[in-house]
Amino acid sequence: QVQLVESGGGLVQAGGSLRLSCAASGSISDSLMAWYRQAPGKQRDLVATSFSGGITDYADSVKGRFTISRDNAKNTVYLQMNSLKPEDTAVYYCRGYGSGYATWGQGTQVTVSS
Repeated sequence: QVQLVESGGGLVQAGGSLRLSCAASGSISDSLMAWYRQAPGKQRDLVATSFSGGITDYADSVKGRFTISRDNAKNTVYLQMNSLKPEDTAVYYCRGYGSGYATWGQGTQVTVSS
């Protein structure tokens, strides 16, 4: 079972940037990797997806501001977040789907102050 560990969250002012990392304990080269987020009292929503063939997809709310990327050699997925808004405040979770597994990371808090 592949395990995922997120890092890079923190407190940032509106308009600022953060880069989240998700380190996997095994190979992700054939896996679909995604970032979700969950704000207090709300459901967990899909933010960005990285397919194994290189295609990426984004929620409308983050298009043009967030970029998902992966380094298969390092078994790591990234989420570059620019032009952050207070409404981006949430716990961000990494999700991986591969051969025989589907797993979540533990989450990392992102807080954007106005």
